Amino acid sequence: MAPMTLVLLVLLCLGTVLTCSGSGSGIRMKLTHVDAKGSYTVEERVRRAVAASRQRLASLRGGGGGSVSAPVHWATQQYIAEYTVGSPPQRAEALIDTGSDLIWTQSTACLRKVCARQDLPYFNASASGSFAPVPCQDRACAANYVHLCALDGGCTLVASYGAGAVIGFLGTDAFAFASGSGTVALAFGCVSFTQFFPGALHGASGLIGLGRGRLSLVSQTGADRFSYCLTRYFHKDAAPSHLFVGAAAPSHLVSSMAFVENPKDFPYSTFYYLPLVGISVGDTRLPINSSVFELQQIKEVKGYWTGGVLIDSGSPFTSLADGAYLPLHDEVARQLNGSLVAAPEDSGFDLCVRRDDVDTVVPALVFHFSGGADMALPPENYWAPADKTTACMAILDGYDQSIIGNFQQQNMHLLFDVAGGRFSFQKADCSTL
Repeated sequence: MAPMTLVLLVLLCLGTVLTCSGSGSGIRMKLTHVDAKGSYTVEERVRRAVAASRQRLASLRGGGGGSVSAPVHWATQQYIAEYTVGSPPQRAEALIDTGSDLIWTQSTACLRKVCARQDLPYFNASASGSFAPVPCQDRACAANYVHLCALDGGCTLVASYGAGAVIGFLGTDAFAFASGSGTVALAFGCVSFTQFFPGALHGASGLIGLGRGRLSLVSQTGADRFSYCLTRYFHKDAAPSHLFVGAAAPSHLVSSMAFVENPKDFPYSTFYYLPLVGISVGDTRLPINSSVFELQQIKEVKGYWTGGVLIDSGSPFTSLADGAYLPLHDEVARQLNGSLVAAPEDSGFDLCVRRDDVDTVVPALVFHFSGGADMALPPENYWAPADKTTACMAILDGYDQSIIGNFQQQNMHLLFDVAGGRFSFQKADCSTL
């Protein structure tokens, strides 16, 4: 596409940026696990996953300690995608997040030492012939939860996360997500200030939100669906995972259910909630009241919700609310009985067996959803190697929150039919997609 044509595309989209669509063939992105950038042992990756899961859970639970506060989206992320932005194109890397909306990247507008370290150069808006600022009056500006009018009439944005916060200005530019895939004009945050805990970005340039809000990649490209398939988690030299948006995603998969209806209150409105109603360990259905998994409004405080079951790309391990975790823990312990061994010190785990015994003694775990869909998890999807001789159950106590994490999603193709309001899944060899 010629540079002048690209500029015109961006300017035409500016007033209606939230309805511009991408390639008719959809978007396909290769996903790289954040730990692939480091020389971590399997055991170190497991411990990092435990810490990230607890941090993610704490951010989604809000204030904790008996206080009431809204959850924040991103505390940790696990997968990075590469793309280009601008004309001529500039390379960037983004963490992928199903729990937030905004697309943003750090830019050369960052003042000295106020942005995080990243592996690629900061985005230079002035070097892009297709970049255009979004006016404060544009509806794209209003779509960000916290926005302000700058003195020059531009749109200043603020986004808060469990990992920290960003400040910048909203603009539009041409994005490309794979070689030869064409470009799409998107509104995004050109960030000039970030404040995160160390290492939160994992060297990435920013974030791509896949949530339900109007500024997410899904909404802006006009996609009616997206899917992803995550390869084996702790295998050395594992094949890359993949994300598919729009027509690149399948139209249906084997098992399907309706999403739970979202609250209108932000940020709950952007999450993906599933209708989990029960759990089985082997042939034993656990005595869990389905109300344990229900999303409930906090009556004392308007606009705040608790509970529910999130399907989440950013949390490594699954967490279950007390009313489900405790029965699960007790039943697994009962069934394993003489096979249990002591958990490694400071591992963060409780129930463990010898690594060599996992495939022979650990029962299958099944999540039962409303409508009859069952998600069967083999031992390798919920037991993780804690050290060289020990493997442990990688499901955590979520207190009042349940999250189906990405370790439990490995080698499973997951489809988010946003337009149809349905979630589908099926077993897959994700290394072959």
